Amino acid sequence: MKKDIYFDNYFGPGWPEIRELEPYFLAPKGKEWFYTGGNDSGGISLEGLDGTEHLPLGRGRKDIELAMWGNPEHGVLLQYSRIGGGVPRQDWFSRGDTTRLREWVRTLHNDPMPVGLYIPFAEAWKAVKEFMETEGQLPTSIAWIMGDDLPEGTFPDP
Repeated sequence: MKKDIYFDNYFGPGWPEIRELEPYFLAPKGKEWFYTGGNDSGGISLEGLDGTEHLPLGRGRKDIELAMWGNPEHGVLLQYSRIGGGVPRQDWFSRGDTTRLREWVRTLHNDPMPVGLYIPFAEAWKAVKEFMETEGQLPTSIAWIMGDDLPEGTFPDP
């Protein structure tokens, strides 16, 4: 199994120490995350779970990804994905204020993201830390909503 990360100045292979990511989530208000270089997203992944690391993507390899989008006003949107292994892709999203699923905020890449899936930085940190500590298990420290349960149009075309 291969660990990988794309998060601010951290690039895999491998993951940094958990404590190295903590300041991105628990810094004083307005200092969280990273917004340099025109990027506000990152991700942590595990590739080749259950002995499938020798298989190519789409040919039986099992991967797990935790994608993240930070916003100074709304917090972090998390997307947990199970990919491959001969089963359809499964996605879970952090559950924020779901009454705001029809409100969007633009990422620095100009993608519209639903405000109702953003959670506070400190809450997101609990999930990221748990993801790393449990080697990619779906974190139980926050509420999630399955992608299939989201209303149509939650993620509009850019």
